[in-house]
Amino acid sequence: MLQDRTGSRVPEVIFHTRNEHEWVDVTTAQLFAGKTVIVFSLPGAFTPTCSSSHVPRYNQLLPVFKQHGVDDIICMAVNDTFVMNEWKVAQHADDLTFIPDGNGEFSDGMGMLVEKDAIGFGKRSWRYSMLVRDGVIAKMFIEPEVDGDPYGVSDADTMLDYLAPNAPKPLSVTVFTRPGCPFCAKAKTALKTAGIAYEELLLNRDYTDLTLRAVAGATSVPQIFIDGQLIGGSDKLDEWLAAR
Repeated sequence: MLQDRTGSRVPEVIFHTRNEHEWVDVTTAQLFAGKTVIVFSLPGAFTPTCSSSHVPRYNQLLPVFKQHGVDDIICMAVNDTFVMNEWKVAQHADDLTFIPDGNGEFSDGMGMLVEKDAIGFGKRSWRYSMLVRDGVIAKMFIEPEVDGDPYGVSDADTMLDYLAPNAPKPLSVTVFTRPGCPFCAKAKTALKTAGIAYEELLLNRDYTDLTLRAVAGATSVPQIFIDGQLIGGSDKLDEWLAAR
C-alpha cells in the first residue's frame, strides 16, 4: 500500500542529467535545500494524461505558484534524461524543472515505485504530487490505488487550492486569427495591454474555416474564447474588458 510520507524528508538521491553535451549530476540537496518546491511525479514522458493535462496545467499555473512562495516546480518520471529533455521542449515548459529518475531510486525511496509490466513499462512512479519545504514533505496528494492511471488529486489546481485557496487563477484564452488581419492584431494588443496571456490559433496552420464555423458559428476573425465562453470579435473583446 502506498503511504503518505508527509513530515518525512525526501530521499537522498543523485540524478544523472544531461545539459547540452555534458553530464551533470544533481543532488537532492541542490533541488530542495532552503527552498519551497512542488514535485509532481507521473508514469512516463510523452504519455497521454501526462502530456495533455498534468504538465500543461502546472506550466500554466507556475506564475501563480511563484506569487505564493514556491521557488520551483519539478516534474519527475522514471525516464532517462534525454527523454525528459525532449519532453520539456515538446511541452514548451521552459520554466519547469524536469528531473529524470532513470533508475527509479527516488520513486523507490518515496515508496512510489510500482510495477507496470502489464503495459510494457516495467517499474515506474505512481502518480502523485507533493509540497516540499527545505527537504521536508509538507503535503502529499497520492492518486488512489485503482486499476489504470487515475488522475484526480495530483493536479495543479488541487495543489494550488491547498497552498493558496483564494488565489485567482489565470484565464484560459484562445484567439482564432488569420495572417494580416488588423482586427486580430487589435485584439491581441488589447489582451497584452490587459496582462492576459492567450494562445493563438492561425488560419490554415492550426485550423480551417470549417473548424471556425463548427466551434464559433462564425466565419470572421478574430474569434476569442475565454474560459470556455465565446466572446466574439475585437469589439466584443473591448466590451468584455471594459466590464471586468
